[in-house]
Amino acid sequence: MQENYRQLLTYAYNITGSYEDSQDLVQDVLEKYISLDKTEIRNEKNFLIKSTINHAINFKNRHTKKMVYGEWLPEPLSFDNAENRLIQEQTARYTLLVLLEKLTVKERAVYILKEAFDYSHQEIAQLLDISVENSRKLLSRATKHLQNIEYKPDHINSSISHETLSQYQKALSEGSIPMLEELLLNDIRLSADGGQRVRVIKAVEVGKSATAALLAYVQQQFLNHKLFTFHRFNHQPAICFWRENQIYNCHILDVDRDGRIREIYSIVDPEKLKRLT
Repeated sequence: MQENYRQLLTYAYNITGSYEDSQDLVQDVLEKYISLDKTEIRNEKNFLIKSTINHAINFKNRHTKKMVYGEWLPEPLSFDNAENRLIQEQTARYTLLVLLEKLTVKERAVYILKEAFDYSHQEIAQLLDISVENSRKLLSRATKHLQNIEYKPDHINSSISHETLSQYQKALSEGSIPMLEELLLNDIRLSADGGQRVRVIKAVEVGKSATAALLAYVQQQFLNHKLFTFHRFNHQPAICFWRENQIYNCHILDVDRDGRIREIYSIVDPEKLKRLT
């Protein structure tokens, strides 16, 4: 059952973008399964997968409008602990989780089953109670929305992303707008999520000059002299800023193969940061 739990947790997390909610969803599915009459269940694994995916889809449909300060971002996941390492390969990288928010929940489920778990359209149709043709159409629409981004983590040289992270921290600590601009692509996009408790200066900023100016301001007002640590969350480089013994702010970076930053995801929501702490 533990093997099933880990796999079901991966399905649920990739669909909901929330690890904590996914744990509750999977626990609920398993508890209900234990008390079921199983005489009509021919394949336990498929039954549990189907139940979890449908449960996650229903949950996501009920929580599509998330009232937060800023822009809702998925809960980051660290693979440092033993449990999370077991689901590392099939967990979407952070940028893809953000982009998946643009899809309908059914499109998201079909895309994840096909790209992460290599299900056939026949298998997907059976799991989601849709036709094979509908499964193909949903995947086609999802792929177009996601700009042909690869599901699997980018195998960018880790030394490149670490070097970019170091330069990013240095530019921030010095509050240097020119240094920051050197690291950012022209169409850089910064998204900030304060959750339900923390107001953010701006939900989204786009463009190299505006983003660099905003980052320099945030550093001066909120991050100056705070301890920092480097990490990888959802296969991408990240820097966390600490206040006392708690993570105060986390920046997850999407870095291209030349070491330039395409996206910055700034998470200030204490609920999403507490698990990382």
